[in-house]
Amino acid sequence: MPENVTLLITPIAADEEVVDLEATFREVDASEPALRVGELSTQRGDGIFETIGFVDGHAQEVRPHLERLRNSARICELPEPNLAQWEAAIARASAALPTTGEYGIKLVLSRGIEHGPTPTAWLTANPAADQRAAREHGVRVVTLDRGYDRGAAERAPWLLLGAKTLSYAVNMAAIREAKRRGADDTVFVSSDGYVMEGPTSSVILRRDGVYSTPAPTGAILHGTTQLSLFEYLEARGERVEYRDVPIDELRSADAAWLVSSVRLAAGITAIDGVPFPFDADETAAFNAYLLTPRD
Repeated sequence: MPENVTLLITPIAADEEVVDLEATFREVDASEPALRVGELSTQRGDGIFETIGFVDGHAQEVRPHLERLRNSARICELPEPNLAQWEAAIARASAALPTTGEYGIKLVLSRGIEHGPTPTAWLTANPAADQRAAREHGVRVVTLDRGYDRGAAERAPWLLLGAKTLSYAVNMAAIREAKRRGADDTVFVSSDGYVMEGPTSSVILRRDGVYSTPAPTGAILHGTTQLSLFEYLEARGERVEYRDVPIDELRSADAAWLVSSVRLAAGITAIDGVPFPFDADETAAFNAYLLTPRD
């Protein structure tokens, strides 16, 4: 079976009913050119995306990812995606992938070309990078100033802070800065001193038996993996909460994790060069759950 799948999608209106949804997308060779030179996704990062984990033949958390795609489209003033169409495209890609191993399915909705009649949309599926080291041994992080305070999203909605946009240059620069400082990843901190999120992940911490994550304001992307883990923890009888988390509370927590759809749960082992308690058993339990097929 192929290990790479690329589908070009002709977007339809959110409320349009199409009997043959498969007729609205077509598979192309991932190694061949597919986008026009004037694509605003590549020229300006003007678009949105989601990455879905695909584990042993099953696409994980499809609906939460699609709901977040729709929310990002609303924030960015893109046409609302037809979720049934995207579900059909995900099913098509899933059927073409091997039934063992880990993959990432990426959904992209772009504004298209300047003055174009419709947005551009596509799906790609590729083998995921080997994340065993991060899952088993954890990650060292540095804290970096995100450059705005917690209220920025409400004051300046044009910053699109709550959308998962293609404009990831700052996020990638933050990860490179972490590596320059001898770490693996970053935790963004607001300019007024509160934990936000990682460049590609959500933050969960545990203090006195309570699991917390930064309150999902317009400045923080609500994580699908974090939501799933909170459901798992609540089913176990644990207490979870959303709240503002001062950076000093992260540094003094009992344990903390960066969680995302492909890497899954990576325990933090050091913050700004200072060793941090790593709960290997809890991390293993998180990843065992996250690797289990679930909708």
